[in-house]
Amino acid sequence: MIEALNNKIFRIVSQQALLQGVRAYVIGGYVRDYFLQRPSNDVDIVVEGSGIALAEAVANALHCKLSVFKNFGTAMLKYKGTELEFVGARKESYDRTSRKPIVEDGSLEDDQLRRDFTINAMAFSLQDEDYGELVDPFGGIRDLNAGIIRTPLDPDTTYSDDPLRMIRAIRFATQLGFSIVPESLDSIKRNKYRLDILSRERIAEELHKILMSPTPSIGFVLFDKCDLLDAFLPALSNLKGVETMEGRGHKDNFLHSLQVLDNVAQASDNIWLRWAALLHDIGKPATKKWEATIGWTFHNHDFIGSKMIPGIFKELKMPLNEKMKFVQKMVLLHLRPIALVTDEVTDSAVRRLLFDAGDDIDDLMILCKADITSKNDRKVENFKHNYEIVQQKMVEVEEIDRLRNFQNPITGEIIMQRFNIPPCNTIGVIKEYIKNAILDGVIPNDYDAAYRLMEKKAAELGL
Repeated sequence: MIEALNNKIFRIVSQQALLQGVRAYVIGGYVRDYFLQRPSNDVDIVVEGSGIALAEAVANALHCKLSVFKNFGTAMLKYKGTELEFVGARKESYDRTSRKPIVEDGSLEDDQLRRDFTINAMAFSLQDEDYGELVDPFGGIRDLNAGIIRTPLDPDTTYSDDPLRMIRAIRFATQLGFSIVPESLDSIKRNKYRLDILSRERIAEELHKILMSPTPSIGFVLFDKCDLLDAFLPALSNLKGVETMEGRGHKDNFLHSLQVLDNVAQASDNIWLRWAALLHDIGKPATKKWEATIGWTFHNHDFIGSKMIPGIFKELKMPLNEKMKFVQKMVLLHLRPIALVTDEVTDSAVRRLLFDAGDDIDDLMILCKADITSKNDRKVENFKHNYEIVQQKMVEVEEIDRLRNFQNPITGEIIMQRFNIPPCNTIGVIKEYIKNAILDGVIPNDYDAAYRLMEKKAAELGL
């Protein structure tokens, strides 16, 4: 394990700790990731003494800049791509109304006890006499090898003290493909009410990390298993279950959404597209209807779902900017490509899809393809075949008509100058007429053709 500490920076920390008469250890994620064979440039140093004082000595020895956060008792430095954060060993106690602990100086073991999980409580010694030795009082290496998430303390204490750890347990299980031990899962269920003290920003931060995992569905299945979904994503929870009428049931839209999410995760690292995949069907509960001649329908669930997106983002304190609008747009348009494959694929329909999707058309098509899920293999193959036809048609139309991020060749200024009129509704009528003519293939997407059509339409309107 000395191999894990072969960077000279660790030797310097060791030397400076010896000079100051304190004991220092590498702890947490860096140790865990070493055993997982994952590269890590973020190093936490815990000191039985003053973390800030040791950090200042190390920064002087390395001739690098130091950032000190006295309120938190921490200091941070960066050296040749490695970021080190120093903190004094401490023990913590909690007020029931807050996840901010009351902190006191403590020993290494006190510090390890306050850690969230055994796999994050392991430490490497930086003392000369046992340099590189693993300090693992709670069996973190055993749990790492077994692929399980376990708390150092009784889980009720760990989760009640800081309820964010419940979501972190699920996040680590998702990222690493680990299992949460049964007593810990039961504790999460018992302590779910403690989530009320968490900020929505911190919850959203963990959700982002889960969404960016290789198989993000794992996290949302665990949220459901632990009864946490209603606390921060009730719209997703409402998708659960299957209703049957006259022997005909619809699919479980919750499980379907998770499959679509995993499909998108295999094709794209765009986190906002992954959000769109997770939420693409949230309008279905509000639009579900049984029609005897058809079966279950969800008419306009795309439109209703898109209207729900701003509320979800606002509740989770996520950005209400172009990122939210992108998710909203994807939810609104996610049926459009599928709708094209059920009919003859006309140039006009493809033009309108390209116009409405703009530069986001590639992401929309990823979502569309990911949404093709069924237990009927023949049905899936037919949809995928038709999807490829639509995709090829889009390429052909795009090459000819240049409709991605479409801009009308005729602007309002051109119309006002040509006909010497002030701003008015007539300008919008002419521009809309020209836009539709281009999208319907009546005229090509170029200035001269559009100008001639403007003249014709203006004459009809008496200009």
